[in-house]
Amino acid sequence: MRHEAELTTDQALVECERFVLRPPKPSDAGLLTYYTGDRRVAEETRSIPHPLPPGVSEAFVRRAMDEDRIEDVWIMDDTDHVATDGTGHEVLGVISLTRLDRNQSQLGYWVAPPFWNTGLASEAVLALIAANPLGNDTIFAEVFQDNPNSARVLTSAGFDYVGDAEAFSVARNSTVPTWTYLRKMG
Repeated sequence: MRHEAELTTDQALVECERFVLRPPKPSDAGLLTYYTGDRRVAEETRSIPHPLPPGVSEAFVRRAMDEDRIEDVWIMDDTDHVATDGTGHEVLGVISLTRLDRNQSQLGYWVAPPFWNTGLASEAVLALIAANPLGNDTIFAEVFQDNPNSARVLTSAGFDYVGDAEAFSVARNSTVPTWTYLRKMG
């Protein structure tokens, strides 16, 4: 597969039906900047600022490629799974697992706006859960309460609701109510 020569981490490649989940590479920074510069994407995350300052995407890719990283990041990439319109897209979105203690991780993801409502988030979450690349016992996730579509992605993937909380969103510059979920693995 063409991606293997480009991998710079020991991170697992995860095959999905319509795309592959692969580690980030420096050439992803341009499309990551383009998509995360969209207020709608930034405001559904804790950490993406809006407006997006120069260099943020490049720094994100460097952190994701660092061998001492605490977050494994995968790019949703369909360049090897050409779409019906004859095109492949190198960056459809991002999904990640941030390592926690006690063999647990926190799941995070976003999909680029041109690909919303296409089932990509569900497919990525299900594939990552099935692969369980970090060998987790438990995976947590949270979504902002004003994003019920993300909550449906999680519940459809077998996550159980465990409670309400709050998280700070850099793009919104405020604390936002969240729903928290967990999935026991194995």
